[in-house]
Amino acid sequence: MSVHQLLSQFQATGLESSFHGRHIQPQIMADLDGSNWGLEAYVARGGYAALRKILGKDGGEGLTQDQVIATVKESGLRGRGGAGFPTGLKWSFMPRQFPGQKYLVCNSDEGEPGTCKDRDIMQFNPHAVIEGMAIAAFAMGISVGYNYIHGEIFQTYERFEEALEQARAAGFLGQAIMGSSFNFELHASHGFGAYICGEETALLESLEGKKGQPRFKPPFPASFGLYGKPTTINNTETFAAVPWIIRNGGAAYLACGKPNNGGTKIFSVSGDVQRPGNYEIPMGTPFSTLLELAGGVRTGRQLKAVIPGGSSAPVLPASIMMDVTMDYDSIAKAGSMLGSGAVIVMDDSRCMVKALQRLSYFYSHESCGQCTPCREGTGWLWRMVDRIENGQGRASDLDMLDSVAGDIMGRTICALGDAAAMPVRGMLKHFRDEFVYHVEHKTCVVGAYV
Repeated sequence: MSVHQLLSQFQATGLESSFHGRHIQPQIMADLDGSNWGLEAYVARGGYAALRKILGKDGGEGLTQDQVIATVKESGLRGRGGAGFPTGLKWSFMPRQFPGQKYLVCNSDEGEPGTCKDRDIMQFNPHAVIEGMAIAAFAMGISVGYNYIHGEIFQTYERFEEALEQARAAGFLGQAIMGSSFNFELHASHGFGAYICGEETALLESLEGKKGQPRFKPPFPASFGLYGKPTTINNTETFAAVPWIIRNGGAAYLACGKPNNGGTKIFSVSGDVQRPGNYEIPMGTPFSTLLELAGGVRTGRQLKAVIPGGSSAPVLPASIMMDVTMDYDSIAKAGSMLGSGAVIVMDDSRCMVKALQRLSYFYSHESCGQCTPCREGTGWLWRMVDRIENGQGRASDLDMLDSVAGDIMGRTICALGDAAAMPVRGMLKHFRDEFVYHVEHKTCVVGAYV
């Protein structure tokens, strides 16, 4: 199903007129299908108007660096890659008067299970990312940028390279952009599919040609990043949101969402729904509305559980999830996190032990091995869950699982250890009875896993 079809579903719901009485339009993935990703179509939709605006090429006086950063701060835009850190605040950390080279990096290493939004943005709307990065570079006084693209989506990498060539030829990238004094060179870099390279400092190591392993922090990338120089890193969706903010104003973007959670968000809905795919909705939309957009749970089944923010987020049972709104604060209050925006829906046919077995194997496999708690602990978690799933579990395994997960959390260089531990603790918190049943009866309480 194409992005255009998904957005037609979004618009057909009447959400534009009914969401808190406000007129809401998709901001990143609007009016897109497989044929109009190029420069001409993007410009026809208002593309590069924001860059022209800040450079004073639209008849106005242009914007200063401080004005651009202030607008992004006002918008309430938070990092769309998982951490949710305020974007404008991050930009303000860049030492603009630093005399040497500074770098801008887009994290398109989308490897979180269940997440497929960034690749669609780059496939169907790549110029939004390019323009957003150019605006960010202007705001922070940066002249060189890189987009690090996940290694398993080579077709998307090629599409982005085509878009870069178009932007350079039209004068939106390179030296003296649109006749101004602003210079910005942007390059695409193709990764090799390692999940760990989604961690920003591991990404920098890989970009430098080294083994992709996280760095100790501090120092943070804003002071010591790519090649030891000040570097700002944002997610693909974050950059893609910036042109709309500059064109329409920070207050307008904030009004699309809710306080502290401005704008729209793309959610990748997968699992036991009728219409899996990417949906761009206002922040603060009830989960029940998002589920309705995705066609609801499979026919004849009931909602059992939801992982609301990618595989690393703690699972929430249906009884809690149906009262949650899709924003950082509401999901955190419910006991999970918005994360990457990957919404994994599970119906009442799903075995939670089997689901955790698969997740635990993934994190054990993807651990870079640098930290002992993660290298050893993720393997222990998987082996214990695997033992329970295969009818060899012991009653002591449940407390041991919780203990090992607790010993991993907060004791590693990066958050992969936490990402492996949180699903375990979430499953034990909300679905412990299924694990007990597995241990006592050597079989699954819900029958065959389908």
